[in-house]
Amino acid sequence: MASSGSGYDLSSSTFSPDGRIFQVEYAHKAVENAGTALGLRCSDGVVLAVEKPLITKMLVKETTGRRVHTVDEYAGVAITGFVSDGRQIVNRAREEASNYDETYGTKIPARTLANRLSAYVHYFTLHGALRPFGCSTLIAAYDPATKEHSLHMVEPSGVTYEYYGAAAGRGRQPARTEMEKLSINPKQVAAAAASSSSAGDGGGEGELITCAEGVKQLAKIIYTLHDEAKDKPFELEMSWLCEGSGWKHVGVPKGVIAEATAWAKKEIEEAEGEESEEEDDEMEE
Repeated sequence: MASSGSGYDLSSSTFSPDGRIFQVEYAHKAVENAGTALGLRCSDGVVLAVEKPLITKMLVKETTGRRVHTVDEYAGVAITGFVSDGRQIVNRAREEASNYDETYGTKIPARTLANRLSAYVHYFTLHGALRPFGCSTLIAAYDPATKEHSLHMVEPSGVTYEYYGAAAGRGRQPARTEMEKLSINPKQVAAAAASSSSAGDGGGEGELITCAEGVKQLAKIIYTLHDEAKDKPFELEMSWLCEGSGWKHVGVPKGVIAEATAWAKKEIEEAEGEESEEEDDEMEE
């Protein structure tokens, strides 16, 4: 009975005998069925990318159902899941940023914004009269006081973590696997550089990925996960806050997205071509 959720999924305030809250799990499922959202913390900023499905050819895609939003001068969010739920979280984030600025006279730190949003989302899992948000939120922010940039993600359960690379939505796990291959973790990059240097390779490795390269890599990941035969057409929404933008959260220029898209498709085609050649060689052997 407990494993199916029967009788224990009528309220988010009810635990099943095995300690599960099915309403929260259903909210996670809603996110998993939505478009992929990715975030990447780079050496010179943070990049956000979202796959926005186009439900009809008549949709005015540039202005309808946006998934990437600016909440403050130095902070932005990307949402995936139920867009209407995400809109409420975006509005709450803007209120928190504005209230913090009015109270303390400075921009809200990324960790504070993430913690306040997670507390807000968690509140909706505590009362039977409410339901959890069917939305995950990626937060990119820069703190002028500490001169640091960071990436956080708030999940439907109300938990939040800070990431070097974060993924939510459909294809979350393969996207994480691909991001783990990138040079985004300073400790791993430093260890690789030290290992290369001690091995006498000259220490050529050891540079963190930049936002310009991050845009290309995120575009490649999203297009790799997209199945044209099964999935709907989509628009790629991207934003960044970096040294080049004065650490302000702005949309990635359309020209840059177009170049990244062309590069990503070319890389995917070349990879598929190499795989087909290897298969042919194995068949001949």
